[in-house]
Parts: sequence; structure tokens; C-alpha cells
Amino acid sequence: MLKKEEKEEIIKGSETHEGDTGSPEVQIAIFTEKIKKLTEHLKTHKKDNHSRRGLLKMVSKRRKLLDYLMNTNKKRYTEVVKKLGLRK
Repeated sequence: MLKKEEKEEIIKGSETHEGDTGSPEVQIAIFTEKIKKLTEHLKTHKKDNHSRRGLLKMVSKRRKLLDYLMNTNKKRYTEVVKKLGLRK
């Protein structure tokens, strides 16, 4: 789980305009941070299959958002991928 302060910091770093919390860029950034934290948790708790399932769902949601962004606005997609350090 992300703390409120961490989430606000992520939103401020990714927002496209003041008060933006729903744009794909912000959602992708939040999912990326959650995925990082959950991956660290699973490194120590290898048999936590419930959390592993949640991780896979988050990765899938992030992938769908990235696909949407790539189909609607290629420039914003490449900016998000560079900023977050994702593979594509």
C-alpha cells in the first residue's frame, strides 16, 4: 500500500494539469509504484500467492492503460515510458 504522502508526491510528478488524478499518466505512475512495492514484498514472502495474484492484476491494468495511451497519443506514451523507466 502507498501512503497518502507518497501517492500525492507521485500525482504531483505526473499530473498534466492542476488537480489531475485520473489521467492515464497519473494512473500508470501510481500502478508502477505499487508494483515496485509489491515486488519487493514478494521477494521476501515467496509463497504469498494472494498478493502475487494482485500483482498480476495490477500489471495487466497498467499494460491496458499503456496500450490505450499508445493508441491515442504516441508522444505522451513515449514520455511516460521514459519517465518511469519501463521497458518499451
